[in-house]
Amino acid sequence: MSRPPLHALYSIAMSWPHTLEPLSHFVTDWSLIGIKLSNVTPLLIKKGCTVCREVREICRYNVLTACCCGIIDLSLEFLMGRALDNAMLNVGLKDVAKDGLSDLGFRIEDVIDQENDAALGNGGLGRLAACLLDSLASMNYPAWGYGLRYRYGIFKQEIVNGYQIEVPDYWLDFNPWEFPRHDVTVDIQFYGEDKKYHDQTGKLVHSWEDGEIVQAVAYDVPIPGYDTPTTNNLRLWSSKAASGEFDFQKFNAGDYESAVADQQQAETISAVLYPNDNLQRGKELRLKQQYFWCAASLFDIVRRFKKMKRPWSEFSHQVAIQLNDTHPTLAIVELQRILVDQEGLDWDEAWGIVQGTFGYTNHTVLPEALEKWSVDLIRHLLPRHLSIIFDINLGFLQWVEKTFPNDRDLLTRVSIIEESSPKMVRMAHLAIIGSHKVNGVAELHSDLIKTTIFKDFVEIYGQDKFTNVTNGITPRRWLHQANRRLSDLIASKLGGYEFLKDLTLLDKLERYLDDKEFKKQWAEVKYQNKVRLTKHIYDTTRVRVNPEALFDIQVKRIHEYKRQQLNIFGVIHRYLKIKAMTPEERKKVIPRVSIFGGKAAPGYWMAKTIIHLINKVGEVVNNDPEIGDLLKVIFIEDYNVSKAEMICPASDISEHISTAGMEASGTSNMKFVLNGGLIIGTCDGANIEITREVGEQNIFLFGNLAEDVDDLRHAHVYNPSSIEFDPDLRAIFDCILSGKFGSAEEFSAIIDSIVDHGDYYLVSDDFHSYIETQGLVDDAYKNQDGWVEKCIQSVARMGFFSSDRVISEYAESIWNVEPVEVNE
Repeated sequence: MSRPPLHALYSIAMSWPHTLEPLSHFVTDWSLIGIKLSNVTPLLIKKGCTVCREVREICRYNVLTACCCGIIDLSLEFLMGRALDNAMLNVGLKDVAKDGLSDLGFRIEDVIDQENDAALGNGGLGRLAACLLDSLASMNYPAWGYGLRYRYGIFKQEIVNGYQIEVPDYWLDFNPWEFPRHDVTVDIQFYGEDKKYHDQTGKLVHSWEDGEIVQAVAYDVPIPGYDTPTTNNLRLWSSKAASGEFDFQKFNAGDYESAVADQQQAETISAVLYPNDNLQRGKELRLKQQYFWCAASLFDIVRRFKKMKRPWSEFSHQVAIQLNDTHPTLAIVELQRILVDQEGLDWDEAWGIVQGTFGYTNHTVLPEALEKWSVDLIRHLLPRHLSIIFDINLGFLQWVEKTFPNDRDLLTRVSIIEESSPKMVRMAHLAIIGSHKVNGVAELHSDLIKTTIFKDFVEIYGQDKFTNVTNGITPRRWLHQANRRLSDLIASKLGGYEFLKDLTLLDKLERYLDDKEFKKQWAEVKYQNKVRLTKHIYDTTRVRVNPEALFDIQVKRIHEYKRQQLNIFGVIHRYLKIKAMTPEERKKVIPRVSIFGGKAAPGYWMAKTIIHLINKVGEVVNNDPEIGDLLKVIFIEDYNVSKAEMICPASDISEHISTAGMEASGTSNMKFVLNGGLIIGTCDGANIEITREVGEQNIFLFGNLAEDVDDLRHAHVYNPSSIEFDPDLRAIFDCILSGKFGSAEEFSAIIDSIVDHGDYYLVSDDFHSYIETQGLVDDAYKNQDGWVEKCIQSVARMGFFSSDRVISEYAESIWNVEPVEVNE
């Protein structure tokens, strides 16, 4: 057989032709996969092998294009996960597929596992974009997502000797969910010159000439809505050389390397998400990547609008473009260039259209995380766009000066151009100025950006331009798909699955808080989910963990502000305490499995060191015979959406412990609670709103508040002698520096950042509170009946955190659009 059996079956089912002829290419002897040839009837083949193709064709057929452009989500990340299971559930064909495959002797779960995760994102930014696409389709809003088709994803993470190693993610080697659109291509220009001349009427005209051309090729991915014929489109752009893949003239002349050089150079643009920008070439590639994606997307949007033959004055009424963070900010400049240079509109008319079209979603309160590009780099790569940015900035500053005369400092602070050395273009400022609405993604986050990083813009524009839309998650994927056992149990009590379209219906679960049988069923669902994760852990790490232990999980991007270092310090503390106990004392310990997962950026050395420490602590703890099942430490390699769908349902407690004021929102906290787990966390991001909804009795909060952070940091830097480290934290540091967990020299950098370099992330300040709160978690877990009640009540109160509610708020307060029903 040419491929593994399940992979072959999946490939057959997803193949393009509408016949069963491809079977002969992949399965020449059915007995090789345990199926008697006499049992393989046309009916069985049709059941087992065409369902997936049917799903895909239904999705493709219903792509909603009738309403022009509609809502446009520009996002550099779309963390989609697998498509098959989600599509089958949304179009109502999973049970049919399950029965057909069962007749053939296959488990549908094994077939689903043949699909790779779409490697189009890294963290919360991409997963939010994916959830919003699901809700847009499920709620019948006409929408398009635009992103890049990353050939190798961000990277595939391997853990070798405890270290993160980055290798290419070859997810596209088998991806039947995309439709190549070689008829949809765009030539994208870089470098060259911005030439000026006067036309016949004396009007100053700009012409961007010469330079390099790279071709963008479209690939379409259907996004089916739940229980609706609406299917929207995610269009991904892939880069290729405009001159062709292969130069025969150069090859025949013996210049073999140059024969493919153009194609290789062009392909790097869409090769990897977030190329390492520690070097200047990496910075240029990132900016090139962003413009390539924005320019191709704007060309496509404008092309479809022009087909309608409507006046440009209607553009912003037909098109609502949402900027998902600052990455797509160049789209503002590109649309202005198209309208002025190519369509001949006056500057002011074009700028009014641009501002009416864009909305900007901010995802960070960290000034250093707001993108800036050097003026010199933009001049080199995009000369015409720099000229437009200068003109936008000039017009804005002149307007501000009239409104706020004699305030030169204000002009300096709000200028798009930062007068530093070198001069920089502030992309967040450009995004605010070029958009009609700016929103944060959690109440605390939205308040912070208005009082800190964007304070001056609030004074200039007023409060109305700034709003809040708290993030949410799709219950279709994160409850019904990820945790079918729990979804079915809930449906049995609520009389059906309507809660998947209206999550507020979960509140009816509270009437079952005293139902002993229901609580028993609830606990059994959690246990089975933990057994499933236990099996995965053993299969991938060869470490056996006890499913009856408390599962303590922190899975997310590795970053110092997310404070995985605080978590592992807590694990070491627990380990040292257990080691010091008598056998009788150990009998009273609540067994715990501490589970970590997440990727560190390739150039982020400190984050990679934290991963190494976690793994080395795991090696020691997991092999200590005195500890046994009382404590295990697991790092799940290459964390992605599919693994999250297995991890979230198994959680007892999840950690969302960022330094207060540094996490914009977070959505993993919502996923864990919706799956019947509790939270230990700081008063940060969406934790605050989750607390308001589920009740303080159902969440474990600790640590300093956002308003205290600046004072604490100031004390660390200017009065370090006043800082007294907790004795238990000192003991942890001493243990690490003793070499107990490996290289003391390497791990000392983590400690030095706390002891000698200001402890910017306030690990020492929050450590004692964190340990005390973990003790409260242990105490609460001892009362299993009370713990289950907390979990049920929390799930019942999660209705606010649906991404359907998010879309409704965007549609009403930012986009001014309504759903469009599609006939069957």
